[in-house]
Parts: sequence; C-alpha cells; structure tokens
Amino acid sequence: MRLQDLRQRWPLGAIQLPGGLRRWVTLASVGFLLAALLAHGRQLLELQLDGQGWCWLLLGVGMSLLSLVVNGLAWGVVLQWLGHRPRWAAVVLLFLDSNLRKYLPGGIWHLAQRLRALQTASDQEPSAPVPHPCSGRQAAVAVLLEPLLAAVAALALVPLGGWQGGLGLLALLPLGGLLPRWFGPLLERLERRRLQEWTEQGLLQAAEPAAEAAAQAPPLQGRGFPWPPLLAELGFVLLRFGGFACCVQAFDLSFSLGWGGWLAGFAIAWTAGLVVPGAPGGLGVFEAVLLLRLTAVVPEAPLLAVAISYRLVTAAADLLAAAMARRDLAALRNRFYC
Repeated sequence: MRLQDLRQRWPLGAIQLPGGLRRWVTLASVGFLLAALLAHGRQLLELQLDGQGWCWLLLGVGMSLLSLVVNGLAWGVVLQWLGHRPRWAAVVLLFLDSNLRKYLPGGIWHLAQRLRALQTASDQEPSAPVPHPCSGRQAAVAVLLEPLLAAVAALALVPLGGWQGGLGLLALLPLGGLLPRWFGPLLERLERRRLQEWTEQGLLQAAEPAAEAAAQAPPLQGRGFPWPPLLAELGFVLLRFGGFACCVQAFDLSFSLGWGGWLAGFAIAWTAGLVVPGAPGGLGVFEAVLLLRLTAVVPEAPLLAVAISYRLVTAAADLLAAAMARRDLAALRNRFYC
C-alpha cells in the first residue's frame, strides 16, 4: 500500500487520544516518576545533606536566579535581532514576572502575557518592553523564537558528552535548521499554526486581515543566521546547568560521571521538558528523561534526589524572580506617574 493511501485511510489529524496528548504525556511522566519514588523511597530517606550540601543547594538557587535574568536579556537580544528596540530593564522585568505563569494549567500563560505586552506597548508606558506596539504576527514571532533558540542551544551542548551512539551528532542537526534557507519557512509555518490557535483562544487581540498579513515582509527576511540570540541563549542554558551542577555536588555525585556526560544528560532532559507537550513547566518530563538517560551510569536513588532537589531549586528561583520583578515593575510605574 502506498504512503498516500495510508494517509487517506488514517489521517494524522483524525488520531486523537482521549483528553489530548498533553494529558497522556503528563500521566506517563508523572507515573514513571512516582514509580521511581516508590521503588527507591527508603534509599531516598537514607540520603542526608550536610552543611556543605545545603550550601551547594543555596548556590544552585542563586545560579538559577541569575540564569533567569540572563534568559530575560536573551529575549531582549531576540527582540533587537528582529528589528525592535527593546527597553532592557522592562524586557527583563516582564520576562521574570511572566515566567512564573508557566506552571499554570495549559503551559502557555507566560507566553500570553508577553504577547499582550508586545501588542499593547506604548511609549507612554514605562513598563512596556518596546516603545511601539507590535502586530499579532510580530509579537508571535518574538515570543516563539526565544524558546526555539533555547532548545537549539541546549541540544548543541549534547556533543560535549561524547559520541553517545550517534546522539552527539544528531543533536547538532537543529543548528542546520537555523540556516536562512530553512529557518524562515519553518518559523513561518510554526507562526501560522500558533497564530490560529492563539487567536481562537483569545490570546491575540485580533486576527490580521489575510491581505494585510500577506503584504507584510517575512519576519526573518535579510537577517541571516541568528548568531546573537543563539549565543545569548547558550549562556542562559549553561547557567541553568550551573544550578543543576550545584545539586549534583550537593549529593557528591560528580565522580559518577564526567561533567561532559552530566551536561549532555541535562541538555537532553531540559530540552524535552521545554518542547514535549506535558505538564506545565516540564514537571515530570524533565525528571523522567533524566532518569531514563543516566540511570545506566549513575545510581538511581541519588540521581532521583538530584532531580527532585533541582526542581525545588528552580521553583524557588522562579518565585524569587517573580516577586522581585513585580516589586521593581510597581516602583518603575510609580516613579513615572508621580
């Protein structure tokens, strides 16, 4: 039977799981994590942190907090590369304030806040990330490009862990997708899909007329390879790994695997938590992929402790960053209107 006949008989769009794919991925990931907790619960209780271990975890919170600030700056670099004029302080504060919403059901509300901020930007509003409002298409591209480049940057670090049965080479392929010949059409396709979804969900103010949208120049026309935002995202991912490395050190696991292997395992798990449609914030997905990837070379119980402690460390950093950003945003508005 030909491929075309198969597509006609079983179209992919007609294959739907009850409750949606996101729910099943979430259940599978969380179920795997719970099974690991039940299997190694006694060993986990026997693990104890000394004073130095707690200091490592505290340092991990600091590293994770710094990574969020760099992530906000990286988004500013994305906006600048796209031709906007970012207000750097406002961009970082908006990013930190919205980042906490990634834990809400749906996993898109942090993006929704950034979309609205870009669309309603004004020169008279000091907390606006850009001085002029963006169209729905411009806002969608600016919001989508940041996590996309972060995922590519993370995968580019996988070869530092060695050949890994060809995975190190395979992880470099997304870099080729950033070449202008391929990147423009790929992003435009993703943009159109998300524009339709977000407009239906009411996240965008209004859908642009088809003629007006078609008349606009492609968002990446003439911009070349996105080196500046990619390098900025690379710095963010490395700092994110720094927080994870602090958790590894807290449980004295650095001897179990070289740091290149830890970095590769973290990069794969972090990317999976970012792009796989699972629980908000990658909850369960990151931990499950990390365990599946590294349990062959690292004892499972301490590795599970590292994964759980890293989740708590990043959650604490997210809370602190959002609290400080809201305080600074309120002070920025008060200073302007007083």
